[in-house]
Amino acid sequence: MSIKPKKQRKAQSQAPAHKRSEAIVSPLSKELRSRHKRRNIRLIVGDKVKVMRGSMKGKSGVVRTVKVKDQKVLIEGIDRGKKDGSRALIPLHPSNLQIIDIKLDDKLRIKRK
Repeated sequence: MSIKPKKQRKAQSQAPAHKRSEAIVSPLSKELRSRHKRRNIRLIVGDKVKVMRGSMKGKSGVVRTVKVKDQKVLIEGIDRGKKDGSRALIPLHPSNLQIIDIKLDDKLRIKRK
């Protein structure tokens, strides 16, 4: 890989789906970090997260959709009003989130690296 930012952005935008999926990770809270001996983990639908950066900082909600192609996450309850009066979910980057509760339906999820 190159160290040039332009080539880094190009590689990230043209990466195959399985590599993009690996990039959708968020840090764990301190409690979960000590319990699972992991610093971060891939986000899936059903995880409870807290927003750490941006205008919605401090709000929390459950992950509703993970957009692998855009590397964005939609969270239930974090939305904004549209001009027609309806509400739209705000797409957030996973690095700006912190996982506060993990959905543990998949037992291998924590053991994977």
